[in-house]
Amino acid sequence: MNVPVIIPTYDPSERILEVVEGLIAAGFRDIVIVNDGSRAECAGIFAQLEGMPQCTVLRHEVNRGKGRGLKTAFSYVLEHFPDCDGVVTTDDDGQHDPEDIYRCARKMSECGRAVLGVRDFSGGDVPPKSRFGNNATRIVFRLLCGIRISDTQTGLRALPRDYLPPLTALGGERFEYETNMLLEMKRLALPFEELPIRTIYNDRNKGTHFHPFRDSIKIYAVIFRFMLSSGLCSLIDLGLFTLINLLTAPLFGENESLRILTATAGARIVSSLVNFTLNRRRVFRSGKSVKRSALRYYILAAAQLLVSALCVRGLSALFGTGAGILQTIIKVVTDTVLFFVSFGIQRDWVYAD
Repeated sequence: MNVPVIIPTYDPSERILEVVEGLIAAGFRDIVIVNDGSRAECAGIFAQLEGMPQCTVLRHEVNRGKGRGLKTAFSYVLEHFPDCDGVVTTDDDGQHDPEDIYRCARKMSECGRAVLGVRDFSGGDVPPKSRFGNNATRIVFRLLCGIRISDTQTGLRALPRDYLPPLTALGGERFEYETNMLLEMKRLALPFEELPIRTIYNDRNKGTHFHPFRDSIKIYAVIFRFMLSSGLCSLIDLGLFTLINLLTAPLFGENESLRILTATAGARIVSSLVNFTLNRRRVFRSGKSVKRSALRYYILAAAQLLVSALCVRGLSALFGTGAGILQTIIKVVTDTVLFFVSFGIQRDWVYAD
């Protein structure tokens, strides 16, 4: 097994020395440590690490974040370890057992897929902020991104070598990068497996540089960018539907079905053009053929248009309403439901590479 270990670190305690010694005892021959602009007081610790033949210490002049530290190490491995099976990332605080790190690396080497070391968050020794953060992001990942993952915060990740080039080019400099990584693996259809590991929290997670409020905003901003394009286009669609619906009421008279269909179609044609362009270029960053994606997108759009029109017509008849605010409210509710259905189909079929 040829798998270098990567440890990004910022102002580490002497515990990192124990971590490295444990990794060496477990059988790792190459350990890449990224000093992410740590204070001068930590120089002695890094001097000891540099004195170990298994260790390579890379250095950032200033603190640039965990994401940048990981990408710096990925680039180094791609250049200096051309024959490695991949890498395994871990934290500097001893929260990952060296045996678990070795098991993840070995499983990745054997199966050729990424392996995530996942912890059990149900124990009483898990810090509340870690339990809450993981549970919240796990639900969001499943509902909005279609990713089933037990431990969204795990820093123990074994990654095959061919995963590294796209992950090195990925955006994100700090803790949000690890979330970006999972989303990018989903987008590129790079498979991963989970491997249960020991749950270890030293000093109730006192040494972590993860700030729940600040960094959660960054993480959720990454996830909810998927919703911005559809939200904007929904406003365009709703505004045009309301305008066309009111303007054509005298033209169609009692033919309410044709009026609703016309308003729905006109609004959807404009909003879908905007939505397709934004989704392809800014949201899903798809490399698939434009023609193929467009064909699938408009198959979906046609089906969504028909379902929307039928639902608005049916609910309008049920509640006995004509053109006006109540019918607009009915459309809002209908299209909100269809939005979530459409999101999953676009993610997994229209733009999937």
